[in-house]
Amino acid sequence: MQPKDRAGRFINLDGSGPHKAAEVLRWAVVDKIAGRRRKSEGSGAPVVEPDRALLMTPATAPRITWLGHASFLVQLDGASIAIDPIFGERIGGFIRRKVAAPLQPADLPRIDATLVSHNHYDHLDQPSVRALGAPAFAGLGMGALVERCREMEWWESAPVTTKVRVHFVPSKHWSRRSLNDVNRTLWGGFVIEGPSGRVYHAGDTAWFDGFAEIGRRFPGISAALLPIGAYDPGWFMEMQHMNPEQAMRAFVDLGARNFVAMHWGTFKLTDEPLDEPPKRLRADWERRGLPAERLRIPAIGETFVA
Repeated sequence: MQPKDRAGRFINLDGSGPHKAAEVLRWAVVDKIAGRRRKSEGSGAPVVEPDRALLMTPATAPRITWLGHASFLVQLDGASIAIDPIFGERIGGFIRRKVAAPLQPADLPRIDATLVSHNHYDHLDQPSVRALGAPAFAGLGMGALVERCREMEWWESAPVTTKVRVHFVPSKHWSRRSLNDVNRTLWGGFVIEGPSGRVYHAGDTAWFDGFAEIGRRFPGISAALLPIGAYDPGWFMEMQHMNPEQAMRAFVDLGARNFVAMHWGTFKLTDEPLDEPPKRLRADWERRGLPAERLRIPAIGETFVA
């Protein structure tokens, strides 16, 4: 059974829910008027021309293409899977991309499954999901928003193909799509598993001790796709997002082989400069003395094998 509060809303494993109204007011209005929020823009993530021919070929080992923000194309063992796809110029009708989407649905191979981590507009773009036309996998309650959706509880698994399975795993976050649906749908991350390896996509999440449990249940993760942006101001964001140093801590807890940075440089959602997260991540990686080849900070449109 999924954890819920007395009102029947989903909650995190530690019992936490969304911010209180007073905290939202302080962040969105009071601190802004008082000039306590950073205003630096920074530059968006670099973009490269995708290898379209390569993407049309079956992948044997895990092959990962960053499409910007939390959007990925993951290919392994003959399957092609889209995660949190966004192809349009805006999210929520008003937040504009800082860098263009590197691919459109017509540029992709046949998609076997679309995974949607939760219902926030920067992760669920309904026109993009519909354009792919693939069966979808998402948390409980998401079937009302996503067509052909297999709703899943935390730790539940389902087949994508005869060789590839997807597992829905916990994250520390919350959900909301409209005024009256706070935490009525479930959020989470995914482990994509095939004979050639495992790829973990964290969705949106703060740091929580569940990373160690995910690593224990799914040892030998080939690549951990972890969010490193949307963290400033920390007093407000740390209950829902990770900063780069917290993402490093999650990576260590997971015991994964490769760190893949995401959730930065595409949309300006919070107060840190767009290009600050990878700088902080590289500095922490070097401080820890970890192998340089295991850190992946891809350009948007870049493909690599994990």
